[in-house]
Amino acid sequence: MNIFAVLKSSIDAAAAALMAEGLLPPDLDLSKIGAEPPREAGHGDVTTNAAMVLSKPAGKPPKDIAALLIEQLKKLPDVVAVHIAGPGFINLKLNDDIWRGALRDVLKEGVAYGDAKIGKGEKINVEYVSANPTGPMHVGHARGAVVGDALARLLAKAGFAVTKEYYINDAGGQVDHVARALRARYLQALGKLSEDDVQGMLARKEIMYGGAYLIPVAEKLKARDGDKWAKVDDEKAWIPPLRDFTVAYMMEAVKEDLAALGVQHDIFSSEKALVSAGKVDAALAYLESQGLTYTGVLEPPKGKTPDDWEPRPQLLFKATQFGDEVDRPVKKSDGSWTYFAGDIAYHKDKVDRGFYNLINVWGADHGGYVKRVQAALKALTADKGKLDVQLAQMVRVLNNGEPVKMSKRAGTFVTMRDLIDEVGKDVVRFIMLTRKNDAPLDFDYAKVMEKSRENPVFYVQYAHARGRSVFRHAKEMFASADLSDAGLAKADLTRLTDSDELGVMRALANWPRTVEGAALAHEPHRVAFYLYDLASQFHALWNKGNDAAELRFLQAGDQNVSVARLALVRGVGLVIASGLAVFGVEPVEEMR
Repeated sequence: MNIFAVLKSSIDAAAAALMAEGLLPPDLDLSKIGAEPPREAGHGDVTTNAAMVLSKPAGKPPKDIAALLIEQLKKLPDVVAVHIAGPGFINLKLNDDIWRGALRDVLKEGVAYGDAKIGKGEKINVEYVSANPTGPMHVGHARGAVVGDALARLLAKAGFAVTKEYYINDAGGQVDHVARALRARYLQALGKLSEDDVQGMLARKEIMYGGAYLIPVAEKLKARDGDKWAKVDDEKAWIPPLRDFTVAYMMEAVKEDLAALGVQHDIFSSEKALVSAGKVDAALAYLESQGLTYTGVLEPPKGKTPDDWEPRPQLLFKATQFGDEVDRPVKKSDGSWTYFAGDIAYHKDKVDRGFYNLINVWGADHGGYVKRVQAALKALTADKGKLDVQLAQMVRVLNNGEPVKMSKRAGTFVTMRDLIDEVGKDVVRFIMLTRKNDAPLDFDYAKVMEKSRENPVFYVQYAHARGRSVFRHAKEMFASADLSDAGLAKADLTRLTDSDELGVMRALANWPRTVEGAALAHEPHRVAFYLYDLASQFHALWNKGNDAAELRFLQAGDQNVSVARLALVRGVGLVIASGLAVFGVEPVEEMR
């Protein structure tokens, strides 16, 4: 149960009662009223902005409205005190049994505690990673993969019906370029080109691919086809089969790397299949039927010239009608579709599959592309579709503050697999979520392996491991006690009266609210902040018990208070495990 959502409903009801009595104007909008923990514990258990929100539309000073609301809120059975703070905030103090009840809920529900129904089963498509199948995935892909996967898990926990999707960009110029690079490596594998020859050929054709990662691909092609493609000079004959061979190989590698990171997708959609099925033509025909395309010449853009601009007539999409800055080309003057046209078709395909709520996790370099795709979705769905694009900013890989050298395999960057092999998937996943995804992130090998409070992965896992160690000792000390979750839920929790014990219970009660808020905001990093704060409170309670013997978790002469404290310890462990499950991270039983 989200205690804060329940209080919000009670505050709404209090405002509605005042409207019914004529003390407030009728039909006031209550949607912006909030109920949340105060920033400072001394201000009570719950604070609400209700009086501030209703002041302007009601035409009354906030303190006057607060005074009216307080008279209503005093009647609530679990409210023991209410007072006005600052310009009109209302702070409420609740009965401590509310927090003890939250702990019982944790013990009864286990890691499912915090599961919500706000999604109401709505279908939502989360597309993430979608790296071009042209080479190994780098650390930027790792961040996008973790953000997308954690967001999908978070939305599922909040009650949405989530589909996780990967879009394979296996059509267009980039995969043609990698096919040319593969042929150069293939000729090298046949002994027909030296390394200098390969590099010279790639440079002449301005091909950015061709690193050492293509050497094993070329060897596999040689093993399968011998020298078959060395005898074919016509590019049109050898590019398609070599492109398909490369894409297949690279996608297998991508899936292996994603599996190593603990990332799975429900659907892999192919751009090539989309084009072959005529869906690009169909999508543009639909826009044309709606009068949303025309032939025109765009003004030359300021700054860097994009690939799809031409100083001649092109088929344009009326993107400005849907919030974009300029209309966008969908067909070049030579009759070929632009890359954007393919994206329009892909998003129409998602809509045709029943998805009107879409989330795309892209690299930060795609920031300028967001508005045009959002405009296209509005046009395709008569403004019924929603597209949120989460941009994953760059990751800088360091070791003790010094930049890490590029991967030998990739040749130009640190690969995602390098990161996983160095520190493990759980560390990679957690650290990638310790900052909002649109902020740059430093990933320092030395820092993320430190056993200190400054390392959030260690600090949270240490809290869980400490709790498990308490139970190992408890089973020896209280062999006859029922220490199962069901048994602990029956413990006399009124024995938990210390301010820090109650503080930890309040933190546990805040987990359902955190899940709902993070899911609605599409911000999984909030979970990392919550887990760190919960771990901090637990460690503080642990240290307090070390300083004051009467607050130790295990009291040899008092089984009842020990079992009550074990219930609290177990509650912390379950909520940490629940949060780590959102991250796809396994909680540890003991620190090594």
